[in-house]
Amino acid sequence: MGKLRCPLRPESMTASHARPEILAPPEHPPTCCTQETVTVPPAVNAKTRQKHDYPSQAHRSSYARRTGAERAFSTVKDPATNDIARGWCRIMGLTPITLFVACLFVVRNQRLDAFERRCADDVRRRAAGLPPRTRRRRRKTLGDLVGGATTNGPP
Repeated sequence: MGKLRCPLRPESMTASHARPEILAPPEHPPTCCTQETVTVPPAVNAKTRQKHDYPSQAHRSSYARRTGAERAFSTVKDPATNDIARGWCRIMGLTPITLFVACLFVVRNQRLDAFERRCADDVRRRAAGLPPRTRRRRRKTLGDLVGGATTNGPP
């Protein structure tokens, strides 16, 4: 339903009286007032159309690349692992920052590679009837955090 009230369109007359109304509609209304649908030729939307039809396998595999790229950027921006928020390094300039970001992606890829190796090892152990290996986590004690200082108290 449009934004105007027009006697040529009875459904528009059910709109609120606060909307503007065409008091004297033309005897021969223009096409925009009489047509129900608009047909757009293919040349108009050739630049914006999708490459593959929506529910096809080609569309899903093509769109999966975007999902992978978004996942990569989200893991790089995650403050729990790597944080590239404002002030994350003290150098300025496009070249050093680009080098740092490239190193950041290398570290991320190494972390993902190690995870995939652990998963493959777990699958191999499961196929052999063994339980998955438990990850050893380092215990952090107060002595580890302060660099080996004694915890007996101040000197």
